[in-house]
Amino acid sequence: MPAPEVVGVDISGRHEEAGEYLMVAAAVHARVGSTRIRSVEGMGFAAVREGPTLDATLGLVATAVGNLPEPPDGPIVAEHGEFYEEPPDRVGLSFRPEFKYVESIGERETVQAAHHAAYAARDLLL
Repeated sequence: MPAPEVVGVDISGRHEEAGEYLMVAAAVHARVGSTRIRSVEGMGFAAVREGPTLDATLGLVATAVGNLPEPPDGPIVAEHGEFYEEPPDRVGLSFRPEFKYVESIGERETVQAAHHAAYAARDLLL
């Protein structure tokens, strides 16, 4: 039986620098166990030069997820602060198949991988 799929997401660049924004989102599609990533199935990225509003972050992450090589079967997962601690059912309106906040170590590791990917991609764009 294959490990469950999740897509960990993270955004880098929510702060203003030199009077402008550059937010970069990464989506890491992975198969996870309860305590670790078992395999990475693909990555998607998106960037935008607008301020960090809820709508902007939802749209940016949705674009990154849409840029994955294959659509995911499992949930989109993020840390609670990523979407300003909005309830998961509100955030979930922007994602399919579903959205939830991190619950396991494996999911947290996937979000951490997305964090590193978003930071590195943003660094390349600066």
